[in-house]
Amino acid sequence: MSQPEVHDPTVLAHARALIEHTSPAGAAQEVLNAVSRNEEWRGKRCLNLLAPEAPTSPTVRRLLSAEIGTRAAEGHIGRVNRWFAGTQYIDEVEALCVELLKKAFRCNYADHRLMGSMLGNMTVYHALTQPGDRVMTAPQPFGGHSSNRADGPAGTRGVEIFDIPFDPATLEVDLDKFEEEAQRIQPKLVVMGMSMTLFPLPVKEMADIIAPWGGQFIYDGAHQAGLIAGGQFQDPLREGAAILTGSAGKTFSGPQSGMILWNSPTLTEPITTAIFPVLAATHQVNRVAALAVAAAEMLEFGQVYMAQIVKNAQALGRALDERGIPVLAAERGYSRSHQVIANVRAFGGGLDVAHRLAAANLITNKNLIPGDTPADWDRPSGLRMGTIEITRLGLMEADMATIAEFIARVLVKGEDPATVQKDVEAFRLPLQDFYYNFDNGWPKP
Repeated sequence: MSQPEVHDPTVLAHARALIEHTSPAGAAQEVLNAVSRNEEWRGKRCLNLLAPEAPTSPTVRRLLSAEIGTRAAEGHIGRVNRWFAGTQYIDEVEALCVELLKKAFRCNYADHRLMGSMLGNMTVYHALTQPGDRVMTAPQPFGGHSSNRADGPAGTRGVEIFDIPFDPATLEVDLDKFEEEAQRIQPKLVVMGMSMTLFPLPVKEMADIIAPWGGQFIYDGAHQAGLIAGGQFQDPLREGAAILTGSAGKTFSGPQSGMILWNSPTLTEPITTAIFPVLAATHQVNRVAALAVAAAEMLEFGQVYMAQIVKNAQALGRALDERGIPVLAAERGYSRSHQVIANVRAFGGGLDVAHRLAAANLITNKNLIPGDTPADWDRPSGLRMGTIEITRLGLMEADMATIAEFIARVLVKGEDPATVQKDVEAFRLPLQDFYYNFDNGWPKP
Protein backbone atom coordinates (compact mmCIF):
# COMPACT_ATOMS: atom_id res chain seq x y z
CA MET A 1 0.00 0.00 0.00
CA SER A 2 1.43 3.38 -0.97
CA GLN A 3 2.06 5.97 1.70
CA PRO A 4 -0.26 9.00 1.82
CA GLU A 5 1.02 12.16 0.19
CA VAL A 6 2.33 14.69 2.71
CA HIS A 7 1.73 17.64 0.38
CA ASP A 8 -1.68 19.09 -0.42
CA PRO A 9 -2.99 16.70 -3.11
CA THR A 10 -5.11 19.44 -4.70
CA VAL A 11 -2.08 21.63 -5.32
CA LEU A 12 -0.09 18.70 -6.70
CA ALA A 13 -2.98 17.68 -8.96
CA HIS A 14 -3.10 21.19 -10.41
CA ALA A 15 0.64 21.02 -11.12
CA ARG A 16 0.27 17.61 -12.79
CA ALA A 17 -2.53 18.91 -14.99
CA LEU A 18 -0.37 21.82 -16.12
CA ILE A 19 2.52 19.49 -16.96
CA GLU A 20 0.33 16.97 -18.78
CA HIS A 21 -1.24 19.61 -21.02
CA THR A 22 1.91 21.41 -22.10
CA SER A 23 5.44 20.80 -23.37
CA PRO A 24 8.54 20.80 -21.14
CA ALA A 25 9.18 24.34 -22.34
CA GLY A 26 5.64 25.24 -21.38
CA ALA A 27 6.12 23.69 -17.94
CA ALA A 28 9.29 25.74 -17.48
CA GLN A 29 7.32 28.85 -18.41
CA GLU A 30 4.72 27.97 -15.78
CA VAL A 31 7.51 27.99 -13.18
CA LEU A 32 8.66 31.40 -14.40
CA ASN A 33 5.10 32.68 -14.32
CA ALA A 34 4.59 31.55 -10.71
CA VAL A 35 7.86 33.18 -9.65
CA SER A 36 6.83 36.39 -11.41
CA ARG A 37 3.41 36.40 -9.76
CA ASN A 38 5.01 35.91 -6.36
CA GLU A 39 7.46 38.76 -6.99
CA GLU A 40 4.69 41.10 -8.07
CA TRP A 41 2.42 40.24 -5.12
CA ARG A 42 4.74 39.53 -2.20
CA GLY A 43 7.63 41.60 -3.48
CA LYS A 44 5.77 44.78 -4.46
CA ARG A 45 2.24 44.84 -3.05
CA CYS A 46 2.37 43.20 0.39
CA LEU A 47 3.54 44.29 3.81
CA ASN A 48 5.61 41.26 4.72
CA LEU A 49 5.57 40.87 8.49
CA LEU A 50 7.01 37.38 8.72
CA ALA A 51 9.64 37.19 11.45
CA PRO A 52 11.80 34.56 9.67
CA GLU A 53 12.08 36.55 6.43
CA ALA A 54 14.42 39.33 5.40
CA PRO A 55 14.92 41.06 2.06
CA THR A 56 18.43 40.88 0.67
CA SER A 57 20.24 43.77 -0.92
CA PRO A 58 20.48 43.93 -4.73
CA THR A 59 24.13 42.83 -4.60
CA VAL A 60 23.42 39.85 -2.36
CA ARG A 61 20.55 38.82 -4.63
CA ARG A 62 22.74 39.19 -7.71
CA LEU A 63 25.44 36.96 -6.22
CA LEU A 64 22.96 34.15 -5.70
CA SER A 65 22.81 33.69 -9.48
CA ALA A 66 26.55 34.15 -10.05
CA GLU A 67 28.64 31.73 -12.13
CA ILE A 68 30.62 30.72 -9.06
CA GLY A 69 27.54 28.87 -7.85
CA THR A 70 28.07 26.22 -10.54
CA ARG A 71 31.50 25.32 -9.12
CA ALA A 72 32.30 22.52 -6.68
CA ALA A 73 34.48 23.22 -3.65
CA GLU A 74 34.39 20.18 -1.41
CA GLY A 75 36.50 20.30 1.73
CA HIS A 76 38.14 22.97 3.86
CA ILE A 77 39.72 26.19 2.58
CA GLY A 78 43.20 25.80 1.07
CA ARG A 79 44.90 24.08 -1.84
CA VAL A 80 45.86 20.87 -0.01
CA ASN A 81 42.45 20.60 1.68
CA ARG A 82 40.31 20.60 -1.47
CA TRP A 83 39.32 17.51 -3.37
CA PHE A 84 39.22 19.56 -6.58
CA ALA A 85 41.82 21.73 -8.32
CA GLY A 86 40.99 25.18 -9.70
CA THR A 87 39.55 26.57 -6.46
CA GLN A 88 41.97 29.41 -5.70
CA TYR A 89 39.37 32.15 -6.22
CA ILE A 90 36.77 30.14 -4.35
CA ASP A 91 39.25 29.96 -1.47
CA GLU A 92 39.46 33.76 -1.55
CA VAL A 93 35.67 34.10 -1.37
CA GLU A 94 35.31 31.57 1.43
CA ALA A 95 38.19 33.00 3.45
CA LEU A 96 36.67 36.48 3.21
CA CYS A 97 33.34 35.06 4.36
CA VAL A 98 34.87 33.34 7.39
CA GLU A 99 36.85 36.39 8.46
CA LEU A 100 33.90 38.75 7.97
CA LEU A 101 31.70 36.48 10.10
CA LYS A 102 34.36 36.34 12.81
CA LYS A 103 34.56 40.13 12.83
CA ALA A 104 30.78 40.60 12.79
CA PHE A 105 30.26 38.24 15.73
CA ARG A 106 33.52 39.06 17.53
CA CYS A 107 34.51 35.40 17.76
CA ASN A 108 37.55 33.22 17.10
CA TYR A 109 36.02 30.65 14.75
CA ALA A 110 33.21 30.61 12.20
CA ASP A 111 31.92 28.13 9.65
CA HIS A 112 29.92 29.16 6.60
CA ARG A 113 29.18 25.89 4.83
CA LEU A 114 25.81 24.95 6.30
CA MET A 115 22.74 25.42 4.11
CA GLY A 116 20.48 26.39 7.01
CA SER A 117 20.46 27.08 10.72
CA MET A 118 18.78 23.75 11.50
CA LEU A 119 21.91 22.09 10.14
CA GLY A 120 23.87 24.15 12.64
CA ASN A 121 21.87 22.56 15.42
CA MET A 122 22.34 19.15 13.82
CA THR A 123 26.09 19.82 13.78
CA VAL A 124 26.05 20.56 17.50
CA TYR A 125 24.17 17.37 18.37
CA HIS A 126 26.42 15.27 16.13
CA ALA A 127 29.61 16.85 17.46
CA LEU A 128 28.85 17.02 21.17
CA THR A 129 26.35 14.29 22.06
CA GLN A 130 25.83 10.56 21.91
CA PRO A 131 22.47 8.75 21.83
CA GLY A 132 21.06 8.64 25.33
CA ASP A 133 22.71 11.87 26.49
CA ARG A 134 20.48 14.30 28.34
CA VAL A 135 19.76 17.78 27.00
CA MET A 136 17.42 20.54 28.11
CA THR A 137 15.63 22.66 25.51
CA ALA A 138 12.79 25.19 25.39
CA PRO A 139 9.24 23.78 25.04
CA GLN A 140 7.38 24.90 21.92
CA PRO A 141 4.52 26.88 23.56
CA PHE A 142 7.22 29.16 25.01
CA GLY A 143 8.94 29.60 21.67
CA GLY A 144 11.11 26.51 21.48
CA HIS A 145 12.00 25.40 17.96
CA SER A 146 11.40 21.91 16.60
CA SER A 147 15.09 21.48 15.68
CA ASN A 148 15.81 21.09 19.39
CA ARG A 149 12.85 18.84 20.17
CA ALA A 150 11.93 15.20 19.66
CA ASP A 151 10.70 15.78 16.08
CA GLY A 152 13.92 17.49 14.97
CA PRO A 153 17.70 16.87 14.93
CA ALA A 154 17.81 16.43 18.70
CA GLY A 155 15.30 13.61 18.49
CA THR A 156 16.95 11.92 15.52
CA ARG A 157 20.27 11.97 17.40
CA GLY A 158 18.56 9.93 20.11
CA VAL A 159 19.20 12.28 23.02
CA GLU A 160 16.84 12.43 25.98
CA ILE A 161 15.06 15.80 25.97
CA PHE A 162 13.89 17.67 29.06
CA ASP A 163 11.98 20.96 29.18
CA ILE A 164 13.54 24.20 30.34
CA PRO A 165 10.96 25.65 32.79
CA PHE A 166 9.40 29.01 31.90
CA ASP A 167 7.20 31.42 33.83
CA PRO A 168 3.98 31.70 31.77
CA ALA A 169 3.26 35.17 33.14
CA THR A 170 6.59 36.76 32.18
CA LEU A 171 7.69 34.39 29.36
CA GLU A 172 11.08 34.24 31.10
CA VAL A 173 13.11 31.20 32.12
CA ASP A 174 12.23 30.30 35.70
CA LEU A 175 15.82 30.24 36.97
CA ASP A 176 14.99 28.75 40.37
CA LYS A 177 13.15 25.83 38.80
CA PHE A 178 15.80 25.54 36.09
CA GLU A 179 18.55 25.23 38.68
CA GLU A 180 16.58 22.58 40.56
CA GLU A 181 15.82 20.60 37.41
CA ALA A 182 19.30 20.97 35.93
CA GLN A 183 20.99 19.72 39.10
CA ARG A 184 18.68 16.70 39.06
CA ILE A 185 19.07 15.96 35.34
CA GLN A 186 22.68 17.16 34.85
CA PRO A 187 22.25 17.72 31.11
CA LYS A 188 25.23 17.52 28.81
CA LEU A 189 23.83 20.43 26.80
CA VAL A 190 21.34 23.20 27.42
CA VAL A 191 20.16 24.47 24.03
CA MET A 192 18.14 27.67 23.80
CA GLY A 193 16.52 27.81 20.38
CA MET A 194 13.60 30.22 20.30
CA SER A 195 11.34 30.85 17.32
CA MET A 196 9.32 33.14 19.59
CA THR A 197 12.06 35.40 20.84
CA LEU A 198 11.10 38.69 22.46
CA PHE A 199 13.79 39.35 25.08
CA PRO A 200 17.41 38.42 25.83
CA LEU A 201 17.92 35.12 27.62
CA PRO A 202 19.74 34.52 30.96
CA VAL A 203 22.75 32.93 29.27
CA LYS A 204 25.33 33.61 32.00
CA GLU A 205 23.11 32.41 34.82
CA MET A 206 22.17 29.19 33.02
CA ALA A 207 25.72 28.51 31.84
CA ASP A 208 27.03 28.97 35.39
CA ILE A 209 24.44 26.53 36.76
CA ILE A 210 25.46 23.70 34.41
CA ALA A 211 29.21 24.34 34.50
CA PRO A 212 30.04 22.18 37.58
CA TRP A 213 29.38 18.90 35.73
CA GLY A 214 30.79 20.11 32.40
CA GLY A 215 27.47 21.02 30.84
CA GLN A 216 27.65 23.36 27.85
CA PHE A 217 25.24 26.11 26.86
CA ILE A 218 24.35 26.33 23.15
CA TYR A 219 22.62 29.44 21.81
CA ASP A 220 20.49 28.85 18.73
CA GLY A 221 20.40 32.39 17.36
CA ALA A 222 18.51 31.68 14.15
CA HIS A 223 16.23 34.65 14.70
CA GLN A 224 18.58 36.86 16.72
CA ALA A 225 21.80 36.62 14.66
CA GLY A 226 21.51 40.07 13.08
CA LEU A 227 20.49 41.66 16.37
CA ILE A 228 23.51 40.05 18.03
CA ALA A 229 25.93 41.13 15.30
CA GLY A 230 24.41 44.63 15.36
CA GLY A 231 24.89 44.92 19.12
CA GLN A 232 21.17 45.29 19.83
CA PHE A 233 20.28 42.13 21.73
CA GLN A 234 22.82 40.19 23.77
CA ASP A 235 26.26 38.71 23.14
CA PRO A 236 25.93 34.99 23.89
CA LEU A 237 29.55 34.01 23.26
CA ARG A 238 30.70 36.53 25.85
CA GLU A 239 27.95 35.61 28.31
CA GLY A 240 28.78 31.92 28.59
CA ALA A 241 27.55 30.16 25.44
CA ALA A 242 30.01 27.65 24.01
CA ILE A 243 28.50 27.80 20.51
CA LEU A 244 26.26 30.21 18.63
CA THR A 245 24.34 28.79 15.68
CA GLY A 246 22.37 31.07 13.42
CA SER A 247 20.54 31.77 10.21
CA ALA A 248 21.64 34.40 7.72
CA GLY A 249 18.15 34.70 6.25
CA LYS A 250 16.36 36.35 9.18
CA THR A 251 17.56 39.44 11.08
CA PHE A 252 21.04 39.02 9.55
CA SER A 253 19.37 39.93 6.25
CA GLY A 254 21.45 37.72 4.00
CA PRO A 255 20.80 34.62 1.89
CA GLN A 256 19.13 31.51 3.25
CA SER A 257 22.14 30.05 5.00
CA GLY A 258 23.41 28.60 8.25
CA MET A 259 26.27 29.85 10.40
CA ILE A 260 28.06 28.38 13.38
CA LEU A 261 30.37 30.43 15.60
CA TRP A 262 32.54 29.61 18.62
CA ASN A 263 35.63 30.66 20.59
CA SER A 264 37.23 27.57 22.12
CA PRO A 265 39.85 25.77 19.98
CA THR A 266 38.85 22.47 21.60
CA LEU A 267 35.52 22.67 19.77
CA THR A 268 37.05 23.18 16.34
CA GLU A 269 37.79 19.56 15.51
CA PRO A 270 34.41 18.08 16.54
CA ILE A 271 32.46 20.91 14.86
CA THR A 272 34.35 20.98 11.58
CA THR A 273 34.45 17.20 11.22
CA ALA A 274 30.71 17.08 11.84
CA ILE A 275 30.25 19.64 9.06
CA PHE A 276 32.60 17.96 6.58
CA PRO A 277 32.31 15.19 5.57
CA VAL A 278 29.15 14.39 7.57
CA LEU A 279 26.65 17.21 6.89
CA ALA A 280 28.15 19.15 3.97
CA ALA A 281 30.19 18.28 0.90
CA THR A 282 29.90 20.87 -1.85
CA HIS A 283 28.09 23.82 -0.37
CA GLN A 284 26.82 26.41 -2.89
CA VAL A 285 29.66 28.91 -3.21
CA ASN A 286 27.27 31.52 -4.64
CA ARG A 287 25.51 31.41 -1.27
CA VAL A 288 28.86 31.81 0.50
CA ALA A 289 29.69 34.89 -1.59
CA ALA A 290 26.28 36.37 -0.82
CA LEU A 291 26.75 35.61 2.88
CA ALA A 292 30.11 37.39 2.85
CA VAL A 293 28.60 40.57 1.40
CA ALA A 294 25.71 40.39 3.88
CA ALA A 295 28.28 40.21 6.69
CA ALA A 296 30.05 43.26 5.29
CA GLU A 297 26.70 45.10 5.15
CA MET A 298 26.09 44.16 8.77
CA LEU A 299 29.46 45.60 9.79
CA GLU A 300 28.70 48.87 7.99
CA PHE A 301 24.98 49.33 8.64
CA GLY A 302 24.01 46.77 11.26
CA GLN A 303 24.03 48.82 14.44
CA VAL A 304 21.58 51.45 13.18
CA TYR A 305 19.53 48.99 11.10
CA MET A 306 19.05 46.54 13.98
CA ALA A 307 18.26 49.34 16.44
CA GLN A 308 15.49 50.57 14.14
CA ILE A 309 14.09 47.04 13.82
CA VAL A 310 13.71 46.90 17.61
CA LYS A 311 12.18 50.39 17.81
CA ASN A 312 9.67 49.45 15.12
CA ALA A 313 8.72 46.22 16.90
CA GLN A 314 8.06 48.10 20.13
CA ALA A 315 6.03 50.74 18.29
CA LEU A 316 4.01 48.11 16.41
CA GLY A 317 3.24 46.22 19.61
CA ARG A 318 2.06 49.39 21.33
CA ALA A 319 -0.05 50.47 18.33
CA LEU A 320 -1.76 47.08 18.10
CA ASP A 321 -2.48 47.05 21.84
CA GLU A 322 -4.00 50.52 21.62
CA ARG A 323 -6.35 49.26 18.90
CA GLY A 324 -7.71 46.35 20.93
CA ILE A 325 -5.42 43.54 19.82
CA PRO A 326 -3.77 41.98 22.90
CA VAL A 327 0.01 41.79 22.58
CA LEU A 328 2.20 39.63 24.77
CA ALA A 329 4.66 41.24 27.22
CA ALA A 330 2.97 44.65 27.23
CA GLU A 331 4.27 45.28 30.74
CA ARG A 332 7.84 44.83 29.47
CA GLY A 333 7.54 47.10 26.45
CA TYR A 334 6.36 44.33 24.08
CA SER A 335 9.73 43.35 22.63
CA ARG A 336 13.50 43.78 22.61
CA SER A 337 13.80 42.00 19.28
CA HIS A 338 12.25 42.08 15.82
CA GLN A 339 9.17 40.16 16.90
CA VAL A 340 5.70 41.09 18.11
CA ILE A 341 3.42 38.32 19.40
CA ALA A 342 -0.35 38.90 19.59
CA ASN A 343 -2.94 36.75 21.31
CA VAL A 344 -5.64 36.46 18.65
CA ARG A 345 -7.69 33.75 20.32
CA ALA A 346 -10.67 36.12 20.48
CA PHE A 347 -10.43 36.82 16.74
CA GLY A 348 -10.53 33.17 15.65
CA GLY A 349 -7.00 31.96 16.40
CA GLY A 350 -3.70 32.24 14.58
CA LEU A 351 -4.48 30.12 11.52
CA ASP A 352 -7.71 31.92 10.63
CA VAL A 353 -6.32 35.36 11.42
CA ALA A 354 -3.15 34.86 9.37
CA HIS A 355 -5.18 33.89 6.29
CA ARG A 356 -7.63 36.77 6.71
CA LEU A 357 -4.74 39.21 6.96
CA ALA A 358 -3.04 37.64 3.93
CA ALA A 359 -6.20 38.41 1.94
CA ALA A 360 -5.48 42.05 2.82
CA ASN A 361 -1.82 41.70 1.71
CA LEU A 362 -0.62 41.63 5.33
CA ILE A 363 1.62 38.57 5.69
CA THR A 364 2.00 37.08 9.18
CA ASN A 365 2.07 33.60 10.70
CA LYS A 366 0.24 31.55 13.30
CA ASN A 367 2.23 30.79 16.45
CA LEU A 368 1.94 28.77 19.63
CA ILE A 369 1.79 30.91 22.76
CA PRO A 370 1.59 30.11 26.49
CA GLY A 371 -1.72 28.39 27.17
CA ASP A 372 -1.46 26.37 23.95
CA THR A 373 -0.21 22.80 23.87
CA PRO A 374 1.80 20.99 21.17
CA ALA A 375 -1.53 19.52 20.03
CA ASP A 376 -2.56 23.06 19.05
CA TRP A 377 0.30 23.23 16.51
CA ASP A 378 -1.98 23.58 13.48
CA ARG A 379 -4.46 25.94 15.12
CA PRO A 380 -2.66 27.93 17.82
CA SER A 381 -3.85 31.04 19.62
CA GLY A 382 -0.99 33.33 18.68
CA LEU A 383 0.06 35.49 15.75
CA ARG A 384 3.73 36.29 15.17
CA MET A 385 4.86 39.43 13.36
CA GLY A 386 8.31 40.73 12.53
CA THR A 387 9.66 44.13 11.53
CA ILE A 388 12.72 43.18 9.46
CA GLU A 389 11.43 43.81 5.94
CA ILE A 390 9.35 46.88 6.73
CA THR A 391 12.40 48.40 8.42
CA ARG A 392 14.64 47.71 5.44
CA LEU A 393 12.04 49.47 3.30
CA GLY A 394 12.87 52.60 5.31
CA LEU A 395 9.83 52.68 7.62
CA MET A 396 10.13 54.24 11.08
CA GLU A 397 8.16 54.15 14.35
CA ALA A 398 5.44 56.53 13.14
CA ASP A 399 4.63 54.18 10.25
CA MET A 400 3.82 51.35 12.66
CA ALA A 401 0.53 53.03 13.59
CA THR A 402 -0.53 52.85 9.94
CA ILE A 403 0.28 49.14 9.77
CA ALA A 404 -1.47 48.44 13.07
CA GLU A 405 -4.55 50.25 11.78
CA PHE A 406 -4.63 48.03 8.68
CA ILE A 407 -4.55 44.96 10.94
CA ALA A 408 -7.20 46.36 13.29
CA ARG A 409 -9.52 47.16 10.39
CA VAL A 410 -9.60 43.45 9.52
CA LEU A 411 -9.66 41.98 13.03
CA VAL A 412 -11.33 44.55 15.29
CA LYS A 413 -13.55 46.49 12.91
CA GLY A 414 -14.39 43.50 10.74
CA GLU A 415 -13.80 45.22 7.40
CA ASP A 416 -13.65 43.17 4.23
CA PRO A 417 -9.98 42.23 3.67
CA ALA A 418 -10.39 43.10 -0.02
CA THR A 419 -11.17 46.70 0.94
CA VAL A 420 -8.18 46.91 3.26
CA GLN A 421 -6.00 45.31 0.59
CA LYS A 422 -6.46 48.32 -1.69
CA ASP A 423 -5.18 50.67 1.00
CA VAL A 424 -2.27 48.36 1.86
CA GLU A 425 -1.23 48.31 -1.79
CA ALA A 426 -1.46 52.10 -2.03
CA PHE A 427 0.80 52.36 1.02
CA ARG A 428 3.26 49.72 -0.21
CA LEU A 429 3.67 50.51 -3.90
CA PRO A 430 5.87 53.62 -3.38
CA LEU A 431 8.13 51.54 -1.10
CA GLN A 432 10.27 49.46 -3.45
CA ASP A 433 13.87 50.09 -2.36
CA PHE A 434 15.70 48.31 0.43
CA TYR A 435 18.16 50.31 2.51
CA TYR A 436 20.99 49.66 4.96
CA ASN A 437 23.23 48.25 2.21
CA PHE A 438 25.96 49.38 -0.19
CA ASP A 439 23.52 49.65 -3.12
CA ASN A 440 21.03 52.14 -1.66
CA GLY A 441 22.72 53.36 1.51
CA TRP A 442 20.66 54.79 4.33
CA PRO A 443 16.88 55.44 4.27
CA LYS A 444 15.85 58.73 2.75
CA PRO A 445 14.71 61.32 5.34
